[in-house]
Amino acid sequence: MKKASIILDKDFVIGSIDKRIYGSFIEHLGRAVYGGIYEPGHESADELGFRKDVIEFVKKLNVPIVRYPGGNFVSGFNWEDSVGPVKDRPKRLDLAWFTTETNEVGLHEFATWAQKAGSDIMYAINLGTRGPEQARDIVEYANHPGGSKFSDMRIANGKKDPFGIKLWCLGNEMDGPWQMGQKTATEYGRIAREAAKMMKWVDPSIEVVACGSSSTDMPTFGSWELEMLDECYENVDYVSLHRYYGNPTGDTPGFLARTMDMSDFIKSVVAICDAVKGKKHSKHTVNLSFDEWNVWYHSNEQDQEIWKQDKWNRALPLLEDIYNFEDALLAGSMLITLMKNADRVKVACLAQLVNVIAPIMTRNGGGAWAQTIFYPFCHASVYGRGTSLNTLVDSPVYSCTDYDDVPYIDATATMDDDGNVTVFAVNRDMKEDYELSIDLRSFKDMTVKEHIMMHHDDVKAVNTEDDPDNVAPKQGPGGTVDSGRATVKIPALSWNVIRFGK
Repeated sequence: MKKASIILDKDFVIGSIDKRIYGSFIEHLGRAVYGGIYEPGHESADELGFRKDVIEFVKKLNVPIVRYPGGNFVSGFNWEDSVGPVKDRPKRLDLAWFTTETNEVGLHEFATWAQKAGSDIMYAINLGTRGPEQARDIVEYANHPGGSKFSDMRIANGKKDPFGIKLWCLGNEMDGPWQMGQKTATEYGRIAREAAKMMKWVDPSIEVVACGSSSTDMPTFGSWELEMLDECYENVDYVSLHRYYGNPTGDTPGFLARTMDMSDFIKSVVAICDAVKGKKHSKHTVNLSFDEWNVWYHSNEQDQEIWKQDKWNRALPLLEDIYNFEDALLAGSMLITLMKNADRVKVACLAQLVNVIAPIMTRNGGGAWAQTIFYPFCHASVYGRGTSLNTLVDSPVYSCTDYDDVPYIDATATMDDDGNVTVFAVNRDMKEDYELSIDLRSFKDMTVKEHIMMHHDDVKAVNTEDDPDNVAPKQGPGGTVDSGRATVKIPALSWNVIRFGK
């Protein structure tokens, strides 16, 4: 059995973990809303048409915040279309996803759903086809108590008290040619500055997220952040990062190493933010919102066929990736990467939540079930709260097509308010189990309370409605603690959650 080690110390901390790094995302795309969270007539639907079985799955994930209503969708979205009597709301062609949006579910309905699911809203505004004026208006509608045009409109629409939305996205992926209203970095920086300024004049308590590069693959990555922040640095609180990974060639070792890219992405954007801070002699720190992350590649060809056959219909089954076991391992490593950067990543959103590249799947008129990626996200969200510890990992390494010196053991640790420690670890080794030694000497009288593990002999194994527990967590082999040193067996190709307490 191979060996790896971790050294932990309660005084060596990265920072407090903002609970919002366990956020998610629901866009008006595919069956995320219609057929996902909302299906009137379904046997589990409540009086408003929301599927209670889906809400129960979301509650298990302990999602503190949900980004809404897009995504690419938002760059052509008029927020006024989604309020007022449902019968009077217009149907619109959605040029982002080539479907028809009926606006049956809008801000009021989604806010009710979010409350039922125990989540806050991260609301995205349209800075593609619209601008600062409409941004100001929606903040007034959502958050102003009353006595003005748009707050009184909200009250007339049945919501006396403000929604109190505290986190706002200033558009979406504005560097992308696929985006309605694409802008240069300078153009976007200026409009983001003016929108943020006016929005905060309406409600000084809000925070805003400026659009960073859509991915590190963009030719303008780096220069986009520098030029954009040069225009709006003092007015924004976060810069967004988006990243998806795929494994179309079946290269599992290379696929599981993709978090090397994710880590570099985070460090690069932090460096750029701090460079602009220095240039401006500012006391203001801009942090990061990794508000789209996931595996996404399984459904690409399927989506092209759907558009050929069924363009402009409502709620097309788009982006319905069926996730396998290796996807869950990478999702676990992505969560580990977010926790490792908790000092600067304060918001993150698994994209998305239901049906669309999602941990939760449903069948129209049928059941709901958890995909493989559901479980690492659930474990991190439930147990990865409190303080992120500086985790010193000593592991054998490997090389693959794109990366060298990839640790076989990818791990991090957190400490909760009661002093309990949780170690999260992915074993990337295809064949070898590991004996993991964990130095806990700065924590007194610790024992192994629980070892949760996910493993499957087939990296392509999936969960289905008929076999929802094919890939699911179980109790791991556990371990011992002797004189402040724990020894735990980490099986080959596995996701592990090791919980220590007194």
